[in-house]
Amino acid sequence: MVINPTDTATSSGFDELFNDGVAISTELRFPTNFAQRRGHVLLGATYSTREFVSLDQDPRIILPQVPIARASDSWSFYYNTDHYLWEDPCSPGRGWGYFTRAGLADDETNPVEYFWSVGIGGSSLVSGRPQDSFGIGYYSLDTSSAIGPVLSAVLGTVGDSEGVEAFYNIKATDNLTITPDFQWISQARQSIDDAYVLGVRANLAF
Repeated sequence: MVINPTDTATSSGFDELFNDGVAISTELRFPTNFAQRRGHVLLGATYSTREFVSLDQDPRIILPQVPIARASDSWSFYYNTDHYLWEDPCSPGRGWGYFTRAGLADDETNPVEYFWSVGIGGSSLVSGRPQDSFGIGYYSLDTSSAIGPVLSAVLGTVGDSEGVEAFYNIKATDNLTITPDFQWISQARQSIDDAYVLGVRANLAF
């Protein structure tokens, strides 16, 4: 995919098309069959020739004679995979397995330098609950090492972030599902406390 790297939502976009460079995105997704169990692998990359404001600024930028630092080009790579660890031989598509994702980006132009997550989920493991489902996942996010003293002065100390989410989807009736859910996030901004969320959602479909 080749797209304009700047927002043109308020115009036709043709007059300014590629004036600030070009953004390119590509993906390859293919099926796998390790140990006779189905899965997928996805590889992707992005590249932009646009000029960006660099995250690593001279703290003297508040002075008129100190220019805003710029960085040309930006890139990212990412990888996703999912794979069944168990699949019901009598009901293809019903089972559970793992997933994992990882991404790496240019830390001069992106606030997130590295991200990865891993989890398991799928059909319920509880006997007698074939229509229930569950999931639990963990992520870790590394912020850019180029975040300089200017942003740190505004946002406070910026570190890394991690979090967990777990849910269990209960098929109460043919029309009603109820899902208890728990989330925990350790903030990248060190001045902000960890977030804990415990909730229940319901979906009624006709």
